[in-house]
Amino acid sequence: MKTSSPFPCRRLQSQPVTRRQMLTQCAGGFGALALSALQRQPAFAAQDSSASRAGHGPHHQVRAKNVIFLYMDGGPSQIDTFDPKPLLTKFDGKDPSKLFDVEPTQFNNNGNVLASPWKFHSYGKSGIPVSDLFPNIAKCVDELAVIRSMVSEFPEHSFANYFLHTGSGLQGRPSMGAWVNYGLGSECENLPGFVVINGGLIPPGGLDCFGSGFLPASYQGSIFKPSGSGVANISPTEPNGQQQRSKLDLIRQLDDIAVERDGEHDSIDSAIRNYELAYAMQMAVPQVMSLADEPAHLQRMYGMESKYEPTRIYAAQCMIARRMIEQGVRFIELTCPQVGGDRWDQHSNLKQGHENNAQAVDQPIAALLQDLRARGMLDDTLVVWAGEFGRTPFAQGANGRDHNPFGFTVWMAGGGVKPGTVYGATDEWGYKAIENRVEIHDLHATMLHLMGVDHTRSTFRFGGRDMRLTDVKGNVIHDVIS
Repeated sequence: MKTSSPFPCRRLQSQPVTRRQMLTQCAGGFGALALSALQRQPAFAAQDSSASRAGHGPHHQVRAKNVIFLYMDGGPSQIDTFDPKPLLTKFDGKDPSKLFDVEPTQFNNNGNVLASPWKFHSYGKSGIPVSDLFPNIAKCVDELAVIRSMVSEFPEHSFANYFLHTGSGLQGRPSMGAWVNYGLGSECENLPGFVVINGGLIPPGGLDCFGSGFLPASYQGSIFKPSGSGVANISPTEPNGQQQRSKLDLIRQLDDIAVERDGEHDSIDSAIRNYELAYAMQMAVPQVMSLADEPAHLQRMYGMESKYEPTRIYAAQCMIARRMIEQGVRFIELTCPQVGGDRWDQHSNLKQGHENNAQAVDQPIAALLQDLRARGMLDDTLVVWAGEFGRTPFAQGANGRDHNPFGFTVWMAGGGVKPGTVYGATDEWGYKAIENRVEIHDLHATMLHLMGVDHTRSTFRFGGRDMRLTDVKGNVIHDVIS
């Protein structure tokens, strides 16, 4: 007869924990971790804002605390906006191949030299010429640093969009907004640090233009709409705040039991942060999205009463962007509204297409610059206006323009930028950059520099190397910095 041994059998192996058992044991812990983090936020308790910084923080003097990126989807024509070329009028209708070397184009449907349908006039003390497409932005020209010598490595929308947004033509790299928030953190505890206000057009390349890539998922762009609730499913699920607090208190009690029984559990960082942020946003988003408390004269100035619906949409985007900057959101991108035709991508019907797009954005952008200046916010808010490339000085077909990555215009304002400045130049046709050539990496390096970040030191280890927004390139454009 065998007797039981007081010692356990050393060959005995404990049964593995099933997924259901693991979730049962851990669920309370995850919830309470989220709650405890919420209670440390400024919305619920005092906290030193420096504690919220991720990454490395600033490397040198900060000139711009926030960025508003005005993305002009499709590629506005530099020679019809901010880079006048009188020679095009002289040779209008002539064969361009007999006047200069013509590079391969996207659609290989090259027509004759096409003069700008709009006249240019000089504005402000700086005397910078602006086309009749932008009568309102023209009044703000003394705030702008106009860069006329931008180039891109890609002539096709998706790759060029990835390049503009992420510094790489490859899909899946972190967007510049994600890089900024990775390096500096957010000054806002109840809104995302990187927000995209979608006016109706997600760029070719899709949401990867706003992604976090190999950075933690908490740094990706959050998509807002400029009307309604702004964010889907943001409303509280409980009928009142007390019930929601009671539920969270219950989760905390369950967590205490789980910790006492099983010990501490590791958190799933990005999921917990999303939970924390979603709870805080339930209070913050309705307030920041509601424009009813904006003075009537400001609403008119932005274009909220315009008869043209795309202007009203973009006006709301610009006003919400200003309100988010006031709340400390670090990086905000605005996409273009639908104008009933194409984005700034006029392969035909250049005049109508560019006029529709300009009408949508001109008044709201000018109002944004003026409003930021009046509030004393433009000095530390960097505003960037850019498309992914420009357009050719010769027609595509009869009355359009093809893609041109060889020379185009972007501008910056505020945030340490030298106002009333023109930097770089294209040739006499407005075709190719010939003076102070600026690459996308240089633009990114300059934006980071103004935010206090040395682009060569803002890195993230991935795939066996230290990755950065500017790859192994990028030079700060000191001549456009005040």
